[in-house]
Amino acid sequence: MAAADKRSVGLRGRPERWWAGLLLAVRLCAVAADQTEEYLKREHSLSKPYQGVGSSSSSLWDLMGNVLVTPQYVRLTPDLQSKQGAVWNRMPCYLRDWELQVYFKVHGQGKKNLNGDGFAIWFTKDRMQEGSVFGSKAQFIGLGVFVDTYPNEEKQHEKKRYSAGNQRIFPYVSAMVSNGSLLYDHTRDGRPTELGGCTAMVRNLNHDTFLVIRYVKRRLTIMIDIDGKQEWRDCLDVPGVRLPRGYYFGASAATGDLSDNHDIISLKVYQLSVERTPAEEKMDKEVFIPSVDNMKLPGVDDSDESMSGFTIFLIVFFTLLGVVFAGVILLIVYNKWQERSRKHFY
Repeated sequence: MAAADKRSVGLRGRPERWWAGLLLAVRLCAVAADQTEEYLKREHSLSKPYQGVGSSSSSLWDLMGNVLVTPQYVRLTPDLQSKQGAVWNRMPCYLRDWELQVYFKVHGQGKKNLNGDGFAIWFTKDRMQEGSVFGSKAQFIGLGVFVDTYPNEEKQHEKKRYSAGNQRIFPYVSAMVSNGSLLYDHTRDGRPTELGGCTAMVRNLNHDTFLVIRYVKRRLTIMIDIDGKQEWRDCLDVPGVRLPRGYYFGASAATGDLSDNHDIISLKVYQLSVERTPAEEKMDKEVFIPSVDNMKLPGVDDSDESMSGFTIFLIVFFTLLGVVFAGVILLIVYNKWQERSRKHFY
């Protein structure tokens, strides 16, 4: 196939470390019964030697900002202050079930807690739009996965708001789904809108680092392989995630007063052929607005929800009362009309 390479279950064709793909097959044996085949989608993938990336009309990828393309990596930002860059796929992705493998490296001269800011992986409706969230726009539409290397929220405020067991250790990987109305709060490291996440010590490592994003049957799963043991570690698993098709893959990064090199070595997208029962097919309707089942909107507390429920009750109560009152009036008018009709007959 010209546009896609067919692979067996769990083997992703990673030339850098194929045995890690074998371990991923073991790790994902629980879903192997549903998954039949996989295909590398070259039109959505970025890998060495990056021929023509961003420099020709035939390229499948656009570059933005301070990106540097070399034969070994695509550097989103250099280890310098106040830089930002991004790389975006030109082809919208219409896959229903997919997996994105990210082979990356974060490194720089800064010591612990003196580096930043991190990078983001995107699957969004918007593309090539600069902004304050790791070099891209804050009010995006779609999915954002963030590798955040610096805690922006002040520690004393963090201690006041969160229990000790709920404090983060950075670098930290998190995910967010937005319909365009939610704002990623960079000053609070995205806490109010995150779906979940995990600590990921990814800086200045001598071995390869990987991140996998899977979207299968409305389930979003993120795993990381950063310890040099060729083992995948769970980071996030959220059911009921509804992402429209036709969005774009991309990656962006930014530095501020602190900096790092943010390198993308490869982005590989695989189509997952997953069996569905007739009932699952019936429930799997086309999605047009990104959402997450049972996700509580930020800024809405229990008292607000209770008040909303009480307001709905009052609306329903007075609506029913109005219907009953109108029915009584109509009944009285009807009886008067019948009485007049009988008098006229006699």
